[in-house]
Amino acid sequence: MVVSKHLVAVIDYGSQYTQLIVRRVRELGYLAKLYTPEEIGEIVQPGAVILSGGPRSTSEPGAPDIDFERLRSFNVPVLGVCYGMQLLNIKTGGTVRPSNCREYGPAALIPEEATGLYAGVSASSQVWMSHSDTVDHLAEGCRVIARNSEGVPVSLQWGENMFGIQFHPEVTHSHEGRTILRNFLSFAKELASFDIGDFKRELIEEIRARVGERQVVCGVSGGVDSTVLAVLLHEAGVNARCIFVDNGLLRKDEALEVEENFRKMGVKIETVNAADRFLAALAGETAPEKKRRIIGSLFIDVFWDAVGDAEMLAQGTLYPDVIESASNAKSKASVIKTHHNRVERVLELQAQGKVIEPLAFLFKDEVRALGASMGIPHDILWRHPFPGPGLAVRCPGEVTREKLEIIRESDAIFISTLRKWGWYDKCWQAYAGLIPVKTVGVKGDERSYEFATNLRAIVSEDAMTADWVQLPYDLLREVSNRILNEVKGTNRVLYDVSTKPPASIEWE
Repeated sequence: MVVSKHLVAVIDYGSQYTQLIVRRVRELGYLAKLYTPEEIGEIVQPGAVILSGGPRSTSEPGAPDIDFERLRSFNVPVLGVCYGMQLLNIKTGGTVRPSNCREYGPAALIPEEATGLYAGVSASSQVWMSHSDTVDHLAEGCRVIARNSEGVPVSLQWGENMFGIQFHPEVTHSHEGRTILRNFLSFAKELASFDIGDFKRELIEEIRARVGERQVVCGVSGGVDSTVLAVLLHEAGVNARCIFVDNGLLRKDEALEVEENFRKMGVKIETVNAADRFLAALAGETAPEKKRRIIGSLFIDVFWDAVGDAEMLAQGTLYPDVIESASNAKSKASVIKTHHNRVERVLELQAQGKVIEPLAFLFKDEVRALGASMGIPHDILWRHPFPGPGLAVRCPGEVTREKLEIIRESDAIFISTLRKWGWYDKCWQAYAGLIPVKTVGVKGDERSYEFATNLRAIVSEDAMTADWVQLPYDLLREVSNRILNEVKGTNRVLYDVSTKPPASIEWE
């Protein structure tokens, strides 16, 4: 980023919600960036600092730490969230003790006073807890500014502008979390603003400076992220070749649709048909992480085979990809799943300075806003997200042509019915997948023994949390009847009513 001063520095202790803090701060109009604890020395002069939550315990040997003297030298507001609060309490002379049980889920927040951090917050407000340690003794000069319904301290304040909270204000389950974050940021004297138009201009400048005269290979899938990236490179005027790989894991008629969309936008793409190569590489493999790594590595091989000695690789990597993959060597996060753009081969190229990821600082909705600022049509920007590994992550177990055909046909029926009923744009993402279990059924008065199809439709803001959509029963009935009558190889249709967490959006 060009702007480095007066941003909100979020120190990442490994919480899967950390990037949501960055997102919320941007929603409030301010620039925020994520740092590891070890990178605190790289922060020039922040406007405010937020210490995130994390999966570790402060009592563990080697638990993540902070250079507290460096933190205090900034002389800016500091907010510790969960692990961050416990760490601040220890650093200021207090103690923390392990709890007998982990507290996870909704709880009541009861501020001592409706001022300062809790100005305008209700006398009792729902917040989302996620912790195992508990503050024991408070440091001298520390005071409790909020408790839970049982009187246990859940928010502390040290001095004028250092705060701690034992809950996650960044998640929507904390009903007044946005207000609390706004109140915290109001203590800052100067904060860098965040505007998508300014951000676009900075990205273009950085792309030109980074790429220079070198050639860039940009992998496009037709999805929002890679489409915006391709158009961004086009606007930057760099020497880019956009490669679309038909890996045999696409939805029905997707290759034709992608080619037509790019033609309309005036961006030239080259199509490489590598379906046989991908399916051969996946043959016999059932482990989800291995399948993802096979696909991610093969993508790079296909790119390089297609373009020869290309000097750089451009990827539409987003913040959630980086966080869930925990691919930063210094990351404190647990690996949830390896995204295709974070496999070892990509990381090796990254270490050589051959990877450019202009969107890695953004969330999905911000990418859409960026795309809109460049004139990309609404119907392209609001296509439902499609995973990099394609239908492979919707096909648990071994990937075969038979299974893929069932998924494609079922998915096409589901999506077309959602559009017909006016529900497509009400869903953040929807798809049909395959459950790798055969079940007994009856077709044409004869016994059938075929696969079960799973339907999933969710609403989300950024893919980090999601809720299932309560689709009309008649819509589901129509989809089910069509799939059972029109798709060969399946005799049962199920609707997934799992939230994220604990379930992920995709099956693998």
